[in-house]
Amino acid sequence: MSSSVSPRSIIDRKVSPLVEAALGDTRVVLIAGPRQAGKTTLARKYAGSDRPYVTLDDAGALSAARADPVGFVRGIGRTVIDEVQRVPELMLAIKESVDRDDTPGRFLLTGSANLATVPMIADSLAGRMATISLLPFAQSEIRSTPGRLLDRLFAGEEPTAGEDAILGDEMVALVLRGGYPEALRRATSARRTAWLEDYVPQILDRDVRDVANIDQFDQLSRLLQVLAEHAGQLVNHSSFGAALGLSSVTAQKYVAILERLFLVRTLAPWSSNRLSRLIKTPKLHFLDSGLLAVLREDEEEALRQERSRFGAVLESFVVSELLKLASWSERRVSFSHYRTKDQDEVDVVIEDRRGRVIGIEVKASATVRPKDFRGLRQLQEAVGDRFMRGLVLHDHDRVTPFGEKLQAAPLSILWTM
Repeated sequence: MSSSVSPRSIIDRKVSPLVEAALGDTRVVLIAGPRQAGKTTLARKYAGSDRPYVTLDDAGALSAARADPVGFVRGIGRTVIDEVQRVPELMLAIKESVDRDDTPGRFLLTGSANLATVPMIADSLAGRMATISLLPFAQSEIRSTPGRLLDRLFAGEEPTAGEDAILGDEMVALVLRGGYPEALRRATSARRTAWLEDYVPQILDRDVRDVANIDQFDQLSRLLQVLAEHAGQLVNHSSFGAALGLSSVTAQKYVAILERLFLVRTLAPWSSNRLSRLIKTPKLHFLDSGLLAVLREDEEEALRQERSRFGAVLESFVVSELLKLASWSERRVSFSHYRTKDQDEVDVVIEDRRGRVIGIEVKASATVRPKDFRGLRQLQEAVGDRFMRGLVLHDHDRVTPFGEKLQAAPLSILWTM
């Protein structure tokens, strides 16, 4: 099945039922995710005569909202406000409004910045707002498959290989396409690359000033390229800053801004009192593998030959797919990574609220060896009965057992299960 998207095709978003449910019982609903991920398209489904649509990308609406946030929301029964991060002061006005009238579904907001990281906003709407994450298309959305991998693994099911395995060069091509709807509508890799190259400056020019005060604005795009070369590696703000003549503190602040704009994602280190040799440093990923490849200037033909370089892009792809699966999962989960001072690692550790754990290791090769499970075995020993499954995802079409609750499995199970 092709992974491109025709200009007129409508792809159902798997978070839609969550939005509908939240509008039925929560005063404020925020759809949060990167620009061009499909938030406006989804939000407009719920707009109509009884819920008018306003976008703060409109100069008139933006000016009015900034001049008088309280007046802007006064008298509104129900509404959709698109790109609300452009006027953070609106959130306090919305709080006052929904405290006076607590009817569910009054405000459906979209935000291209993670407003939960802004203390004033997070505190003001605690208990009043449901936040639903919308990332670029997942493979299970593009292919209309269930996308229940996490729920099924936490339920104790064995991983199963589907019939629609993607392998080898085809997998490289799929990963490099990424998931942005507008990029996928472009028929050739050259056209997708052109769109993605234009995407970053547009985001930085439009949104950074709304969410942060920074002194060296021009350094952000250069920092993003430095980070792209370190995707899948431990975060080192001193090193990132040194490459651009920035202090470690400034680099850390700028990385946080890029994370707030849903361009990068850091995974916290997994911790346990039972293990003393764990590395306590976060790990860096990009939320879209297509964008990451463009920033690294990685072309499809070169990555086919150089699988080790492809590995970093593939790992970010897997992390992004797992985050998408979690965004509509029935259970709340947290993401981290496991690494010891001896360099044993598990790329992704997924933990539910009951403390049950799934470990995922990513390999770009077709061959998996027992040593590839060393980190997973350590994690299994550390968590004991709470260990649900350890998987090495790799370039293959079959599930191969490597011990109790340990298997090598196709990368394709990210969308076939």
